[in-house]
Amino acid sequence: MLVRPGAVRKTLPVRPLLASTPSRHSTRCSAANPLPSFSESRRILTTGSDARPWKRKSYRALVGFERNLATALEEHRFGDDVPFEGLPATLASQYQPQNSQLPLHMLRPFNVNSTLVLTEPKPYPPKQRLNPMGIPGDFEEMLSVFEACVQVGRLDRASLVLKRFEKMKTLESHRAVELHNRYLQGRVAQLIAEPSKEKAEEVHKWFELHIRAARLPFTPITLAYMLKTTLLTSEGPTQAARIDRYMSMMPHQNASEPLDLGNVLSDEDLETIAEVCPSYYIPEDASGAAEAEALRDDESSDLEDPEHHDATRKILSGTPEVLGTPQKGMGLKSLKTALSLLSELPDGLDIASLPISQRREVQARLERDCVDAAIARWRDENEQLMGMGLNTQLSTPSLNSKLYDWHQALEARLVQEQAKVEASLSAPKKSREDMERCVYGPHLLQSPANRLAAVTILSALSSLAMHGADKGIPVSNMVQQLAKIAEEDIRAQSVAKTLPKSKPRKQQSARQLMRLHDAAPTATADTAPPPPAPAPMSTPAAKPLPNEEPSEFAARWPIAIKAKFGAVILGALMDTAKIVVEREHPETKEKVTQTQPAFTHAVQLKKGRRIGVIQPNRSLIELMKREPRGEALARHLPMVVEPEPWSKFDKGGFITSASPLVRLKNHEKDQRIYAEAAIERGDMEQMMRGLDVLGKTAWKINRPVFDVMLEAWNTGEEFANLPALDPKIPIPPEPDSTDDPMKRRLWLRAVKIAENEKSGLHSVRCFMNFQLEIARAFRDQTFYFPHNIDFRGRAYPIPTYLNHMGADNMRGLLLFAKGKALGESGLAWLKVHLSNVYGFDKASLKEREEFANRNLDNIFDSADNPLTGKRWWLQAEDPWQCLATCYELKAALSSPDPTAYVSHLPVHQDGTCNGLQHYAALGGDTWGAQQVNLLPGERPADVYSAVAELVQKQVTEDLANGNEFAQAIDGKITRKVVKQTVMTNVYGVTFVGAKKQVQKQLDSLYPDIEKETGMTSSVLASYIAAKVFMALSTMFRGAHDIQNWLGEIGGRVCRAVTPEQLDRIAEASGEKVEESRATKKRAYTSSKTGEEELASHFRNTLVWTTPLRMPVVQPYRKSGTRLISTCLQDLVLTNVDRDDPVNRRKQLQAFPPNFIHSLDASHMMLSALECNAIGLTFAAVHDSFWTHAADVDSMNRVIRDAFIRIHQEDVIGRLKSEFEARYRGSIYRAKIDSSTDVAKKINEWRKKHRLGPKDELLLERRRQVLLRSLDPEEVLQGKEMVTPASIFESLATPDMLANEVDPEEMLSAGVEEEEGDVHDGENADKVEVKGKVTEGLKNFAAHLKELHGTNYFVMEINKPRRTKDRNYTRPAPQVELWLPLTFPAIPKKGDFDVTQLKDSKYFFS
Repeated sequence: MLVRPGAVRKTLPVRPLLASTPSRHSTRCSAANPLPSFSESRRILTTGSDARPWKRKSYRALVGFERNLATALEEHRFGDDVPFEGLPATLASQYQPQNSQLPLHMLRPFNVNSTLVLTEPKPYPPKQRLNPMGIPGDFEEMLSVFEACVQVGRLDRASLVLKRFEKMKTLESHRAVELHNRYLQGRVAQLIAEPSKEKAEEVHKWFELHIRAARLPFTPITLAYMLKTTLLTSEGPTQAARIDRYMSMMPHQNASEPLDLGNVLSDEDLETIAEVCPSYYIPEDASGAAEAEALRDDESSDLEDPEHHDATRKILSGTPEVLGTPQKGMGLKSLKTALSLLSELPDGLDIASLPISQRREVQARLERDCVDAAIARWRDENEQLMGMGLNTQLSTPSLNSKLYDWHQALEARLVQEQAKVEASLSAPKKSREDMERCVYGPHLLQSPANRLAAVTILSALSSLAMHGADKGIPVSNMVQQLAKIAEEDIRAQSVAKTLPKSKPRKQQSARQLMRLHDAAPTATADTAPPPPAPAPMSTPAAKPLPNEEPSEFAARWPIAIKAKFGAVILGALMDTAKIVVEREHPETKEKVTQTQPAFTHAVQLKKGRRIGVIQPNRSLIELMKREPRGEALARHLPMVVEPEPWSKFDKGGFITSASPLVRLKNHEKDQRIYAEAAIERGDMEQMMRGLDVLGKTAWKINRPVFDVMLEAWNTGEEFANLPALDPKIPIPPEPDSTDDPMKRRLWLRAVKIAENEKSGLHSVRCFMNFQLEIARAFRDQTFYFPHNIDFRGRAYPIPTYLNHMGADNMRGLLLFAKGKALGESGLAWLKVHLSNVYGFDKASLKEREEFANRNLDNIFDSADNPLTGKRWWLQAEDPWQCLATCYELKAALSSPDPTAYVSHLPVHQDGTCNGLQHYAALGGDTWGAQQVNLLPGERPADVYSAVAELVQKQVTEDLANGNEFAQAIDGKITRKVVKQTVMTNVYGVTFVGAKKQVQKQLDSLYPDIEKETGMTSSVLASYIAAKVFMALSTMFRGAHDIQNWLGEIGGRVCRAVTPEQLDRIAEASGEKVEESRATKKRAYTSSKTGEEELASHFRNTLVWTTPLRMPVVQPYRKSGTRLISTCLQDLVLTNVDRDDPVNRRKQLQAFPPNFIHSLDASHMMLSALECNAIGLTFAAVHDSFWTHAADVDSMNRVIRDAFIRIHQEDVIGRLKSEFEARYRGSIYRAKIDSSTDVAKKINEWRKKHRLGPKDELLLERRRQVLLRSLDPEEVLQGKEMVTPASIFESLATPDMLANEVDPEEMLSAGVEEEEGDVHDGENADKVEVKGKVTEGLKNFAAHLKELHGTNYFVMEINKPRRTKDRNYTRPAPQVELWLPLTFPAIPKKGDFDVTQLKDSKYFFS
């Protein structure tokens, strides 16, 4: 991926560093121009005795993974460096690497010229049909099939894919070389296994015909494969001639530059080449360096002898078992088997006490053994039943007993399918079924049948459990889920194959390098290489010869391959999985058994559409309801060693299980491409180091709390937030059949609600069952949570079940593994913390401390008799955290010196509605800042109470005017009613979402409100929600203006066409736009097709850079659908692509909240980095920061300073500057009122010229090109051109432009609501438009009156006619025109000074 000219980093006056294989989506940033890297361990052929490799530096250090680029460059002065000495001081300071002295927790200076801008990719060529050989015609499918064929050794099929690419002429030359290198790698691997002169000749022929004759810019790696082929199969003069010929094709380089030949050639190969070509040789010191590094690698990777583990064999543990829910079936047993490695350790032994090599071995086993453990467990239980003479097919209490039979049958079926695939791939004449298998077949061959069968069973049952086993699951969802899990497992197997299983030979531990003597051989005409390509070439990270990472260009499976693959394995499971059903005969009352399919394919009607679903057998549903869901993948468990530092997008965290640095939904490409480019040039350094800080925080289980929780859990009764084993949910009696039919409908609804509640409680208990099982396994261990981030930069722990972001029960179970003496302040903060978790958190710090002192008796009783005492701790808002604090306080106060007590309890400091804190700082709102504790105060301010008071004030005003809604709600506006809406408003809750939140609180607090007032809670909630929005816009006026501004600039970007897109449109249409007869015949108003075509060019997703230089890319696009035929049914699936036009509504809804999220993520990361720098233990849950009680004061100083550093900068001004640089040269579609003089002039011009929207766009593009020209005559010509934009510029003012956001959309009750957490930013509200929206909210009560006295059914029936019934005035028509993309002025900021925060005790408290 290329960086757009004009927005790149300035070139540094140093030789470009040598970098290892660039990622698939590399960027051409002039600050970091990567070439192949090398290190001391590589074998080198060089040019002279004084030519030595410089001091070894890892690639991570060179390109800025550990530090930024400028820092790394200081440590070596290249021969052609330009010294700074002698330059004027002012000029030298511009080039000196100033950032190198900045610590990680300091913000880097923002340079608008360094904005990371990636050019839009060229659209993929049109999809073609399958050819007669079964090779697909879709670009992505061809790449995926090619990689799969290479992986499974079907190089004959891989060559057919390459030939089709060659014929289509759509593959860029450097990409074609990557694929050819991958193909040659496979051929060489075959020759190593079975040397054959005939096959070697085919390789030489392939190189000549398809690489050299095609004039592809082959690389040294390409020639290395050809040299390896020669060395493996040729002898004597033939070998020497071919070596000489291939070496003569090497790029001409000077004496100091090495040739990077990868890991292809061994030491012996290099020596042979040096003998044949004296121009190249191996320096003596390089060999010693390679051996030394190989020795270091061996020492770090060696593991202790397994006999050392004899002392840690399994012994009986004194800790009770966890009561299953209600029976320990497949899910729990799978988890316990995966955790069996930990159970082998003696009770009380911490893995942290073992040598690091043993700890890493334990971690690696935890990561890789889950699937194998499941197969072994199924086999063992099956054999046990068979040994007892029991038939495993009979109905048994556990599903486990059947899974081995399922696995055996499915494995046999998959073996048959793989054999059919092999036959289809080899068939000279292919049937329709053969053609289908040629598409998905190579992927099916990548996994052994027995493992693929186990993965299919585990993922199928897990999917059913997650989606609700009794409801079934749509075929499309099931197919994609099975394919996704299978793909991840295949990738994990591929990575595992590359891990060294023994000490590697020294030449396998690094790439090989050669250097050329000064006297380079002169290439003859016969052997001259083709002209070099103008663009730099990249070398693929090919699969090992013998050990290296898998290919980086192996993209995710395309949607069609996933669908076909998933349908095949799902169909095989449905055919082979059987279950024995035992029923009572209706007449004879005898028990009758019958074998039935475990899964059936059915069709259901949903919203008038026929949907295929997978319906599990009723007996299977009953079994699954008695068992937790079966998920025990490696990423669900904590680590027993510190996580690997993040160095690449998918390298960090777990040791062997790959996890992405950025969490992506539906494998969005934009965020990954930007993140990889930012990593490559060092922009993600602070974010990655921040994740490392969060990951290296060590944790342990709070044993006293765990023991209490386990005892309470095993009773099966409801306790604190633990649901009961068998919850008693009352169901109303069934009405008589003669009663009103409406009563029966209400009864059915009540029954459904009760069943859903019971099912929900069961799911919660199953989830907690997993959490307790994991906690029990890790009860004596020190463990860690690897973290990654979402696309906004917010950090999350990767382990699913046991982590500090869980509910109260999980937080109460966790302690810091490292303790710290309390000290005077720590003891006080421990007492404040107890008050906070109890719920007494609105008082001053002194009052909170006194609250703990007043309740010392209760605290001691809770710690001494948690289950048999007064149970004071159960009354707390967070009871388990309260109990943990009671234990800590009792232990401290009972010690001889409480201040010397070593505390392990994390103490939390929570922000006051952190999103509003950022908004208040951005807008400079003094009143708002005071309400969210940005200003010093004697007591903590409560923004929720303040908003409730404002709402009540508005209600009182309406009451005086006789408003019936005000009469109904007067006196009922409490803090609790408005809290959730205030909290989520900043995160973009829609009006509909806010109404639902308020309605929920009204129903809870005032269940009889409809009887008392005669109005439904839904109508009253709408009235209150409108008042809440008005109150917030009043309190946070500056923030409100910022929201409006963000919506406006976002709307313009989403309707803009970039220079690259303009060039492509012009190229397709012809550069010159003239008025042809065809054009004149087409009226402007009849260009609907043209408008639709132009809408497809609006592909600019909103991208911005956080204060820590992380690029944020919003993923919301209008993805198309694709009909895919599978063996089960035709599937209509969403096809996500970077070429999709943006979803403008979602982009605008999500922009303000996501922007705020990116700021609070930066604040947290800065705080983590500085806390780590000063030696504090740190953890965070978004806007809740944790550390030891003794360090709370230090952490508070850090988080205040970090917030001030962010907001002392011009955050909004920087965003505007970045947008101007990022979208420079774009043209957007603007709107103006048709009644203005400007609009009338434009319409007159259009009647005369009769150009369509596309032609007008190209005309405006030509005008802009002329105006930017350096030729004065062309500039004059541009000024004389007349376009709608030039008319607007000459007659209009910027305020004539229509707002990009429709204010009515915010009040619409029909806004589409999506499921999910509103904090994800996807349910973000439309940004209000100042003035219009406020007026709309004030008049909102009038719109509610017509709803009074109606029910839901009437509302639904009348919904389409509602606008006609109101006094609705259609807005004036608007005229659209193309304008150069500019952005409005930033709203005036208020007078709040963020430095006043330094003295605020309650900013976080």
